Amino acid sequence: MIGILGKKLGMTQIFSTDGKAYPVTVIEAGPGCVIQVKTLEKDGYEAVKIGFIETKEKKLNKPQAGVFKKAGLKTYKIIKEFPIGGLKVGEFLTVESFASGDVVSVSGMSKGKGFQGVMKRHHFSGGPGSHGSMFNRAPGSIGASSYPSRVWKNQKLPGHMGMDKVTVKNLKVIEVRPEQNLILIQGAVPGPKGTIVEIKKEE
Repeated sequence: MIGILGKKLGMTQIFSTDGKAYPVTVIEAGPGCVIQVKTLEKDGYEAVKIGFIETKEKKLNKPQAGVFKKAGLKTYKIIKEFPIGGLKVGEFLTVESFASGDVVSVSGMSKGKGFQGVMKRHHFSGGPGSHGSMFNRAPGSIGASSYPSRVWKNQKLPGHMGMDKVTVKNLKVIEVRPEQNLILIQGAVPGPKGTIVEIKKEE
C-alpha cells in the first residue's frame, strides 16, 4: 500500500480534452521523509513513520526531537505511520508514487461546526413553526416514564458537531504535478483549507 501526507489547498475545476469539467480538490502532497522504519523482527509488523512540513527543533518536546536526532534528520511538524515496507530512513515519498486514474482514499478532520441542535446535527424535522406551538426546533420527548425511568444510551441530542476523522473512499486522481508536489483529486475531501490529510492508494 502506498500512502502520503498532504495539505488541502482548496477546490477548483479543470477541463478534460473532450471539454468535460471536473471538480477537483488540490492537495500539496509531500515530499514526506521516512523518519523511522518498523520491522517484522523487531516490532512485529512492517510500517514506516513519515514526517511532513519542516519545523524548528525548539517547537518540539524532547522525546519528539530525540527521534529526529537519532535518525540524523531535519525536524518535522506532522508524523504519521503508514503500513508500507521496503523503505529506508531518509528516503522521500512524493506524488510521483501516484498517477492519473488511480483510485485513492483520503482521511482528514472534518470542519468543526460547534454546538448544534438536533435539526442540524441529526436531521430532525422539528415541529410546527407557527400558531404558538412552542415546539419549533426542540428535540421532543427523550425517555419513557416507568420503564426504563432513564434516558436510553446513544439518544440523539444537541451537542458538538464536526471535527471528526472522516475517510472518503474511491476518489479518482485526475492529475499529478510532480514539479509542484500537487495532486488533483476528483470531488471533495474532508476538512477546510489547510487541513492535513492522508492519501492512500486503494488496492
